[in-house]
Amino acid sequence: MSGHSHWATTQRRKSAVDAKRSSLFTKLARNITIAAKQGGGDPSFNFKLRLAIDQAKDGNLTKDGIEKAIKRGTGEIEGGQLEELVYEGYGPGKTAFIIEAVTDNKNRSSAEIKHLFSKFDGSMGGPNSVSWMFDRKGVILIPKPEPEKKEQLEMQIIESGADDFKEETEIMAVYTKPEDLIKVKDNLEKQGIQIENAKIEYVAKEEIQITDEHLKERIEKFYEALDENEDVSNYYSNANI
Repeated sequence: MSGHSHWATTQRRKSAVDAKRSSLFTKLARNITIAAKQGGGDPSFNFKLRLAIDQAKDGNLTKDGIEKAIKRGTGEIEGGQLEELVYEGYGPGKTAFIIEAVTDNKNRSSAEIKHLFSKFDGSMGGPNSVSWMFDRKGVILIPKPEPEKKEQLEMQIIESGADDFKEETEIMAVYTKPEDLIKVKDNLEKQGIQIENAKIEYVAKEEIQITDEHLKERIEKFYEALDENEDVSNYYSNANI
């Protein structure tokens, strides 16, 4: 896991225990609701909603759950008043973190995130305290190809209109301008390329390579605590572990 979001790791953990799966379903539904609230309930015209629905399907949220989440966003059925929040700060070892949350209680969410930063030897900062270390980009995650297919895949990525790509341990991360994300995603899918996730994210301009094993463990535990917090929808770090 490096500078892109921790979504892929969350996905691999999602079926570990029922409690975590329930928490993930809540997060997926809230993302849909907030997207529908902001841009309407038709994913054909609501870019953010389309991405949220794609993620929900990948996370095995039911069709009924998706439809109800959309209707809560459009006001067709009653639901809690949700809002999006972004927190910034320093985690273990002074690593930079941006945390996105969707919550029905701003005070509770802020207190919980501040507590998590402190618990893991970090500190929550104000706006732009660490966001200047990140760029806003479209990020598409695709499975890492077999060695003999790597060159072909790289050519397909270039032809799709992507700005850049990076091979990581288990996946290939494809980077786009935010406004080009859907176009590039569609171009890749038309070529039969499997998409694991596509989202507009905060991408670290420079990553910090973490070699100390104790610090790696602390960062992993911070990841886990964020995964388990129901209000946290995603998070980004400049830590490369």
